Amino acid sequence: MKKWTVATFRAAKGVRKLGCCTAYDACFARLADEAGVPCILVGDSMGMVSLGYATTLPVSMQETLSATAAVARAANCLKAGADGVKLEGGARVCGLIRRMTEAGIPVLAHVGMTPQSVNAYGGFKTQGKTREAALQVLENAKAVEAAGAFAVTLECVPDELAAEITAALKIPTVGIGAGPVCDAQWLVMHDLLGLNEGHVPSFVKRYANLAADAKKAFAQYVDEVASGTFPPPRR
Repeated sequence: MKKWTVATFRAAKGVRKLGCCTAYDACFARLADEAGVPCILVGDSMGMVSLGYATTLPVSMQETLSATAAVARAANCLKAGADGVKLEGGARVCGLIRRMTEAGIPVLAHVGMTPQSVNAYGGFKTQGKTREAALQVLENAKAVEAAGAFAVTLECVPDELAAEITAALKIPTVGIGAGPVCDAQWLVMHDLLGLNEGHVPSFVKRYANLAADAKKAFAQYVDEVASGTFPPPRR
């Protein structure tokens, strides 16, 4: 299977659109990798889908490092968090992006709706809806590209703005809730697989219904143990 790197990820812009997703453990990272997912993100979204937090804010560095190590052990594809670091923010973090890239650490930037700033936004809200706000997101995207980011996530921005940014940048854009024009897409694994039974964003498509399948399997196991049909007699 092709080994994805920062260089091959960048080279895909304008050639092939990439479907990328999150993973937080070795089991699902291996499955995603074997299915051909080119980039796995160990994102702070694990706080809400795996760790039971109400937002992404309480996720600790240790929790992130533990999940990243598990994913890195299982997957050979490009891993944002192991082969690179995703960093939220625009112009205000460009100094940090420069220092990291100069030190040989690839950075995937993140502009638009940045979850670590959710309290400042007053919730998970679309960003860049006015022309003034859109220009600010565009300038932030240009700034992180100039600072050395190899790609940039566009989260929860209008489709038209995502298209404008994608056309303006030489680096790939990775959309989540940013329409179909981006060079690549993120989906949270739990949403993609139908494991999340809570609120699901309108832009999500479920490709499976594993929550229902899992509950059915658990219930069947409990029933078979109660009825004595599992485990079978050993001979």
